[in-house]
Amino acid sequence: MNQALPKWEIQGELILNCNCTVFCPCVVSLGVHYPTEGHCQAWLGVHIEQGFYDDVSLDSLNVGMVLDIPGRMSRGDWKVGTFIDDRAGERAFQGLSHIFRGEAGGTTRLFSMLVSEHLGTEQAAVAFERKDDERLLTVDKKIVGGVKPISGPDTSNDVTVNNTSYWMGPDITVAQATKGRVRAFGRVWDFEGRSAEICQINWSGPH
Repeated sequence: MNQALPKWEIQGELILNCNCTVFCPCVVSLGVHYPTEGHCQAWLGVHIEQGFYDDVSLDSLNVGMVLDIPGRMSRGDWKVGTFIDDRAGERAFQGLSHIFRGEAGGTTRLFSMLVSEHLGTEQAAVAFERKDDERLLTVDKKIVGGVKPISGPDTSNDVTVNNTSYWMGPDITVAQATKGRVRAFGRVWDFEGRSAEICQINWSGPH
């Protein structure tokens, strides 16, 4: 009999910057539409405000990822590399590894179905900062990223896409990258000025 998967939960914020020249079509097409460049290359960062894996706290920890997807997101064959906050203890590191490999079930289970190659899971100095409305992610010198909401006519409100079935969360803030440099897992990218997203996340598992 298989051992039951532990309960887990992550609440916080996710930022993402990809190579799309305009807002990522995957948000509303749920990965059915091709990215604007025909393939998807992206980095993302997660700040966990509150979270746990089994009886281990994940509060205040950060995660960075590099994603390389050859075509439509829904067709799979993703290649993914993961950086986990070096402040995480061994059990928190293992828990986050399971969550971001899709092995813990629940919200991130799609990783286990869509990722064909894990480029690596490393501990690193992952910093997630917020300066006014800009979010900044640095992973040593491997990811140097920043995203900022785009402006609308009402500057007191962000431009958003709401009530979607997107896997990250239903409400996405449309953003643009202020920085987007990746030097990791054999990838050398720079997506400054390209599509970005901000999303409040409430993920859980294993169901």
